[in-house]
Amino acid sequence: MEFMTGVSNRETIEIGALSEALGDGGSVVDGKSVKVNGIVHAVRDMGDVSFVILRKREGLLQCVLEEGKTDLKLKELKAETAVEAEGVLKTEKRAPNGFEIRLEKIRILSAPEAPLPLSISGRKLNTSLEAKLDNRSVSLRNIRERAKFKIQEGIVRGFRDFLYRQGFTEIHTPKIGARGAEGGANLFRMDYFHKPAVLAQSPQFYKQMMVGVFERVFETAPVFRAEKHNTRRHLNEYTSLDFEMGFIDGFFDIMEMETGFLQETISLLEREYAAELRILDVTLPKTERIPVIRFDEAKRKVSEKYGRPIRNPHDLEPEEEALIGRYAKEEFDADFIFITHYPSAKRPFYAMDDPADASVTLSFDLLFGGMEITTGGQRIHDYQMLRKKIEKRGMTTEGMEPYLDTFKYGMPPHGGLGIGLERLTMKLLGEENVRETTLFPRDLSRLEP
Repeated sequence: MEFMTGVSNRETIEIGALSEALGDGGSVVDGKSVKVNGIVHAVRDMGDVSFVILRKREGLLQCVLEEGKTDLKLKELKAETAVEAEGVLKTEKRAPNGFEIRLEKIRILSAPEAPLPLSISGRKLNTSLEAKLDNRSVSLRNIRERAKFKIQEGIVRGFRDFLYRQGFTEIHTPKIGARGAEGGANLFRMDYFHKPAVLAQSPQFYKQMMVGVFERVFETAPVFRAEKHNTRRHLNEYTSLDFEMGFIDGFFDIMEMETGFLQETISLLEREYAAELRILDVTLPKTERIPVIRFDEAKRKVSEKYGRPIRNPHDLEPEEEALIGRYAKEEFDADFIFITHYPSAKRPFYAMDDPADASVTLSFDLLFGGMEITTGGQRIHDYQMLRKKIEKRGMTTEGMEPYLDTFKYGMPPHGGLGIGLERLTMKLLGEENVRETTLFPRDLSRLEP
């Protein structure tokens, strides 16, 4: 009889542990025998000596193979071969991480059966976005491509860690429902055991309901929009970072919370993702002070400064967003800017209208580098007020009874937001297409891989 007692120590050692062992000089451990494993990322044949670069979860590890030192022939080490290797640790400032392993034993664990469809060992993939997406499981093995999604991990970590410290509870809401939270035609409809159903556009109804339970809640999960867009900024499935919080004094509380999240995340990336930032040559944005400007004022100012006529008084066009981002940088040296008091006609029914002017809402968008990455604001928490707004818009309440009952039984003043993770990552990394920062994009024409 055997028993599991937890995770045991392994013989093979990782890059981080090797770096720690070398300390500040390396003299103590130079010559120490170590065992490692990894994938052969590249082989550089220099004649009597060859460099075997292993790809590991923490980065690249340089190994030196001298002819005759091992039983294995160099030609047996094809790219993407999984190996276990033993050798002597040596400091080498020119190597990745400042050290290398002089190989003495190599054991092949598995070998590829076909050549790679893309060359992934270079710093960048010299191929089209379509080729990268068609061969996604391979293209992501490139060090630069992989680094994008480590940064994305850091964004989610920052979101979670900050909100946990602010007293939020993480929730997980259904992605199949009877109706959408936003309404409209951008719903993926489906048959659910002979009943009509839709894929969730947003966790909005559920996270509001849960404010009555936990007061502060958040979720990181996919949402689905059946919009027939084929642009560089739109996806039909994306990851939304959502939170909702009760007992707010106003929607500025929501903007303050998001600013805190951004500051936390930038700090986390600086501390723990420095290697990925270097690989991607990223300069992190400024988050110390984020300007706030009203919707109508923002439209007027960019129209006056850049000579662009206001064509749509009820919404921001992409070109206007870009000009507002430019304005924020030129006037305030700001990478982010909050746009507040969006017209009520362009906000969902649950958005709280401004008591001083019912034509606008107590809501906002956050623009980053001239692109919207967040929509949020204060919600209507009064049952009668909510019913009146639904009636005013000529909407039906059918299917919304559980949501409306939440307010019938009492709810505190509350609000929240949703952040598009892939779009935020795209702007943070300076990419031009949101598909570059989506693991397996789903858009108008792509369902695979």
